[in-house]
Amino acid sequence: MTYVGQPAAAAQQPAVQRATARDVVAAYVGLTKPRVIELLLLTTVPVMFYAARGVPDLGLVVATVVGGTFSAGSASVFNCVYDRDIDEQMRRTRRRALPRHIVSPRSALVFGFVLGILSTVILYVWVNPLSALLSVLANAFYVFGYTMLLKRRTTQNIVWGGIAGCFPTLIGWTAVTGSLSWTPVVLFLVVFFWTPPHTWALALRYREDYANVDVPMLPVVASAERVGRQVVVYSWLMVATSLLLWPVADTGLFYPVAAAVLGAVFLLEAHRMWARARGTESLSVIQPMRLFHASNLYLSLLFVAVALDPLISR
Repeated sequence: MTYVGQPAAAAQQPAVQRATARDVVAAYVGLTKPRVIELLLLTTVPVMFYAARGVPDLGLVVATVVGGTFSAGSASVFNCVYDRDIDEQMRRTRRRALPRHIVSPRSALVFGFVLGILSTVILYVWVNPLSALLSVLANAFYVFGYTMLLKRRTTQNIVWGGIAGCFPTLIGWTAVTGSLSWTPVVLFLVVFFWTPPHTWALALRYREDYANVDVPMLPVVASAERVGRQVVVYSWLMVATSLLLWPVADTGLFYPVAAAVLGAVFLLEAHRMWARARGTESLSVIQPMRLFHASNLYLSLLFVAVALDPLISR
């Protein structure tokens, strides 16, 4: 059963116009999904601060950020190439470079491979082999696991596919320490449980888009009330896991206080969205983008707290 209205008629394709050099550059940058990269780096650099118990080496941070940016950008480019058929039909994505034919699929593939190779070389040479390996695994999982296998086949697509977005916590840690431990694993799980509420809120807003292209996001096949309930479940798991970092990593008091306050605010927002979704499918009533924006703010401030804790608790 589908909980959206009838698919709207496919939008007419915009007329192909000659692109300027500026348009082409912007198109290539857009293929890397800069906003996604920002979130990924936000969970990388603060972990480096915590792993260093202070300010990490600037050169190491730069190499990790550049390598991580190229790696995430590469994965996004491959995602755009594979999904170009559905991106042409979705309101949210039809202005991307491939649907507008500013960049050809072949050129985009070459661009994606170049970014991927550069990221691996940078991380291997200027960071360490373990970080490079984790970056390659994250890239491969996003492209083959999420984009090609899960996205169009299951409502759990972003639950398990979101694992790729958790790897930056591991990479940030290994960049400084050269090894893994339970601390980055806990942060990995925080991002893992954060991803469904974040993505489902956005998918609820654009559920007709996803329905039109037969992508079985949970808000497409389930009622808004059920989506809200699942958001609340994952939000509680996320907050509980965030507090687990206190005993596991032996943080100072600043982090658990910040995590508790931020978690309480986010849980309140999640429960409010669930309450608004009971008995209605109206997006104007449910207001899912409130939770989406709250999730971005939550993750940002939580990882800022991770970075600040060793500085404040010295």
